[in-house]
Amino acid sequence: MSRTYNSLIDLVGNTPLVELKGFEKNNSLKANIYGKLEYFNPTGSVKDRIAARMILDAENEGLIHPGDTIIDNTSGNTGISLAALGVPRGYKVVIAIEAGVSPERHQIMRAYGAELHELVDIPGLAEAASAPDATFQSLLAPMAKYASENGYYYINQCDNASNIKAHYEGTAPEIYEALDGKVDIFITMSGTGGTLHGVGRYLKEKNPDVQIILAQPDAASLPAPGKTEPQIDGIMMVSGVPEGLAPIFYKKYGFNFDEVITVTGAQAYEVGREVAKSDGVFIGESSAAALTVAKIVASRPENSGKNIVVMMADGGAKYLSSGMFKQVQE
Repeated sequence: MSRTYNSLIDLVGNTPLVELKGFEKNNSLKANIYGKLEYFNPTGSVKDRIAARMILDAENEGLIHPGDTIIDNTSGNTGISLAALGVPRGYKVVIAIEAGVSPERHQIMRAYGAELHELVDIPGLAEAASAPDATFQSLLAPMAKYASENGYYYINQCDNASNIKAHYEGTAPEIYEALDGKVDIFITMSGTGGTLHGVGRYLKEKNPDVQIILAQPDAASLPAPGKTEPQIDGIMMVSGVPEGLAPIFYKKYGFNFDEVITVTGAQAYEVGREVAKSDGVFIGESSAAALTVAKIVASRPENSGKNIVVMMADGGAKYLSSGMFKQVQE
């Protein structure tokens, strides 16, 4: 039965959960690894979920109206989502983009109509970043000031409760229902922390014994101006950093993961290339890093027969210029 939709925003969510049987077989894994393929969202990433929720909630609360300008800081995917879902609703979208983002993301945001600025060009941000007492909150203060001075609505994915709500009310129930509640381990990486908090809290409420595992990059794999690859784009370290520099949601809501496993960009690149061949699943850097952790966890004897769900935040098409797929191209 065919169906039509009123707009792109109606297509957000309900992404497939696919068992990576080829990957399991190639690595002699006894656990069941399921990838939550978020690149099936309209613009190809999990950030469509939070952009849709943040926009709709802001509209319902009377915070934005057609003709207004929405601004946010992003490593790319949220900016893409805000532009694709917001511009057709009558909003102008301004993005302050972080360093180390792939050229594809810049091009896509502009194609959707976003106005781009370098994050470091926001007045006061460089000074805030160099301050000895810098915190995650103080780094966002120049963004809030810039938005206020220009009459923009700072949607602030890093400190917007709608971010967590999108995952608690959408992503998590989809995972739980797809596996009839038989979720043993959930693995994700952390940008804002919204996915971990929303999905993790929901799954823990359903089953306190479910393990929530955070995959994080090592410090050498974080993007930085002029940095050479391999790197893991759009993701932050959470464990091993000063408390004040951890994403806001961790301190604000106090949700704790059961374990953190650190991987390198080189490990992620290898796994990303492998799963494309073993299962036809074409994923980005952070998704590959999360799958790298799943491989480690699935190799543990005590996890034989368990269901492991891996958050695959976006697809590989936005990383074709990166070293992750350069070897394939050549």
